[in-house]
Amino acid sequence: MLLDDALRAADLVRAFEGPIVDVGSGGGSPGIPLAFELPDRDVTLLEAERRKCDFLQRWAPPNATVVWGRAEEQETDVYGVALAKALGQPPVAAEWTLPLVRPGGAAVLWLGPSADLGAVATVSERLGGAPPEVHDGLVVLRKLTPTPAGFPRRVGVAKKRPLA
Repeated sequence: MLLDDALRAADLVRAFEGPIVDVGSGGGSPGIPLAFELPDRDVTLLEAERRKCDFLQRWAPPNATVVWGRAEEQETDVYGVALAKALGQPPVAAEWTLPLVRPGGAAVLWLGPSADLGAVATVSERLGGAPPEVHDGLVVLRKLTPTPAGFPRRVGVAKKRPLA
């Protein structure tokens, strides 16, 4: 079930070129299954907890790199696709992923059916993204323009004071 849930994003990810980042990789899903499914793509497994990074390091395939850090501390406008599953409230997940994506790429979020897509749209537009698109239960935020000045905000600010 967990594997199938991760792999349902494979076709969406294939639609965007460039490296992939799984933000808040935790136990490795969706990043590790997608790295195996897409062996020609570079995948970054970004995780803030060191012990989880140690776990990810043991299971990561050759095309995956484990990075110990927070989304707010990473370089912006780099990745073709940013993934987030169970990362935080939907507007916060959007704020943590979309700045990492370069124009022409997208953030792919695993959100529940009750997610407030209006709030996600507000965050996406503030960060240079398009309105949310729903594909097979996944939300895609296409990045249209570079990340605006002032983003990402400092560590913890998005969670304390969401944009929407």
